[in-house]
Parts: sequence; structure tokens; C-alpha cells
Amino acid sequence: MLGPAMKHVLIVEDDPDIVELITHYLEGEGLRVEALADGSEAFNRLKEKSFDLLVLDLQLPGMDGLSLCAALRRDPHTESLPIIMLTARGDESDRVVGLEVGADDYVVKPFSPKELVARARALFRRLERRDDGEAPLRHGPLEVDRTRHTVRWAGRSVHLTAKEFALLQALLEADGRVLTRQALLETVWGYSYTEGTRTVDVHVRRVREKLPGLAPQLITVKPLGYRLARAPARDQA
Repeated sequence: MLGPAMKHVLIVEDDPDIVELITHYLEGEGLRVEALADGSEAFNRLKEKSFDLLVLDLQLPGMDGLSLCAALRRDPHTESLPIIMLTARGDESDRVVGLEVGADDYVVKPFSPKELVARARALFRRLERRDDGEAPLRHGPLEVDRTRHTVRWAGRSVHLTAKEFALLQALLEADGRVLTRQALLETVWGYSYTEGTRTVDVHVRRVREKLPGLAPQLITVKPLGYRLARAPARDQA
């Protein structure tokens, strides 16, 4: 089971057959499911009610999935909402665009509903992991509170999505060791496959953009992966 029955998922998809399929499998995991077929309606619904996961199609009437995802990431009430994007487009560039606007993960149609459930399970596992009583992770002016799931740079709050937070946490806990892309996929996303390595690269880029002071220390180790260098002795905020 994915988690308590109280978890609530919103599916935004205009194909009723796909909605029925996803709903069947997610409800089988003990989740409550609501579905909408229009992007604009979904945006309004998400302003009215909190959900634990959004399964979002790319091609939608009213407001397309990319526009909806970007709008949700700009809104403080939905900026942390886990989002799995569904797309019939197999081109890597289309997947990257979805990740760039803030999706946590993507599934390309046609897909196995069991794969979608596995992606959702990995997201929930990461969000539910709490290291109560552990001190925050620190790296120069960076402070990452694993219990409260917050990030601060020189005292200022920085918003990261669930996957960006998990990626940063993994790099900090590695304490300077190189983490391969495959290792990051398994640790952060909970699965491993060759195509997913670009997912890691996009999320690293987003972390660098949101934490520009940390960017010089987030080092690409070609062709393996990434490591976080030790913070300079005297960081500038």
C-alpha cells in the first residue's frame, strides 16, 4: 500500500479510459482519487483544496499541463505539491521541458499503471521520511532541516520541490563523495533506468538556479555524476 487512505490524488487527464485505469490502480493502493479533464478547472480546484499528489497530462483543454505546472509552482499554496506528468510525447526535449517547469517525475504514454504506482510510491516514501531529532544539515550558509523539510540560505528561506530537496539532501549526506546518476535515481526517485539520467541533470540545474551561492560547489564529475565540494572557510551570503 502507498500509505494512509487519507491521501488524496488529483488526476488531470481528458482521456476517460486512462482516468479509469489510473483511478483503479491508485484506489487499489488505498488512495482517494478525484479526476478533472480541464486544466483551468484543475487550477481552480487546487486553489480550493489541498491534494497530496497531482497526476497531470501534458495535453489538456483550458490550460495545458506545462502551463498549469508552472502556475502551481509560482503559487505558495501549491509550490510543494508533488507532480507526476503524463505525456504522449516520447522526445527527450519534451520530457525535459516538463521537468524544467517543476514536475517531480514523468511517465511516457503508453505506460504501465504499475509503473505509475511505483513512481507515486517513491514520491510518498521520500516525503514521509522524517529524521526526527536529527540536527539540520549545514554547508556554509546553507541549512537543510530534514524534519521540517525546509531550506535556508544565509537565513533566507529557499523553496525546493520534493525531488530537489531530496537531491540536495543526498548530496549533503554524501559528504563530498561522488554520487553517480544511477545512484541518485535509486536514492531520490526510487527507481533505475538509463533514460532517467537526464532527469537527474535537470534537477541539479534547478538546484543550482535556486541556490546560486551553492552552484560553484555542486560539481559535475564527468561522466559519472555529481558531488558537493566542501564549503569555503568564509562563505559570502
